[in-house]
Amino acid sequence: MNVFEEQRLYHTSQERENYESMATLFSLISCLDYLERAYVRGAVQEEAYTPACTRLLAQYKTVIKLITDADKPAPFRFADVGAFMRYYDMDYPAAAHRLALGVPATVEHASGDAPSATQAQLVAETTQYFITLMDALKLKMRAKDQLHPLLSDLLTAYTKAGADTSETRAKLVHWLITLNQLSASEEMSETDAREMLFDIEHAYSTWFQSLQGT
Repeated sequence: MNVFEEQRLYHTSQERENYESMATLFSLISCLDYLERAYVRGAVQEEAYTPACTRLLAQYKTVIKLITDADKPAPFRFADVGAFMRYYDMDYPAAAHRLALGVPATVEHASGDAPSATQAQLVAETTQYFITLMDALKLKMRAKDQLHPLLSDLLTAYTKAGADTSETRAKLVHWLITLNQLSASEEMSETDAREMLFDIEHAYSTWFQSLQGT
């Protein structure tokens, strides 16, 4: 190595794109961790936090496909975001949890009762999302890109509706994390799918019973 010669990080346009993808992923994880911590401290209000977090998660879902591409050569390919964070010593537990779940904290946790003017609409939407997800499972849909959006919509509506039990929410969050750990086209096992359908049906029954008491 000639110490008087400029050293290049990359030598081809493809290598440059690979480094830029990794830099983008690194910055998204860092931003998400700071956003999570700011939200927990109350420095960011829900109205600003939710769209910002949603946008970062959407950007992450795009760039992670480039990092985990099986056609990428080493050292530009990683098994998952966890491997990437370990390789670069990224100690960002708040971001890691949010990435594992795939939805904002305002969806993961109920933040209060919904306004009475929209309650009927929220109940209808939540019921619809329950039925849609159960039908999808009964129709043998098993891929992450088929089920994750349906479950995410259900959890969002369920949170806004305000009728919550810790057991039901824990089950929904558990399956959301399980799905989020799969690659986009990867499918659940038949055993997991049956267990998920059982849990969703039980959650729907609990949800319906809660409506009878309102």
